[in-house]
Amino acid sequence: MAGFDRPLTPIYHKRDETIRGHVFCSFLARRLRRALEQRLAAQGQTWEWAEILRGLDNFQEVEAVFQGKHFILRSQVQGQAHKAFKAAGVALPPTLREKT
Repeated sequence: MAGFDRPLTPIYHKRDETIRGHVFCSFLARRLRRALEQRLAAQGQTWEWAEILRGLDNFQEVEAVFQGKHFILRSQVQGQAHKAFKAAGVALPPTLREKT
């Protein structure tokens, strides 16, 4: 399977429940990545994981107050991150919206 050639990261936990939690989160992340890869491939998309991750890392929302009203302003989607949102079927919120 593409993208699964690296082993799980080392686990430095000492308690059973934290070890299980770490393994579960790692497994879940790999399953979600694989599902996204399959959706991207089904749409005929090409992608670079580093570029998708860079775009997602730069995706932000900030809250601003203007004339007593609270607004949420989101950044633009950069790089190939838009492909991940589209493949996952996630609609992006408006660039500017009033917080309710």
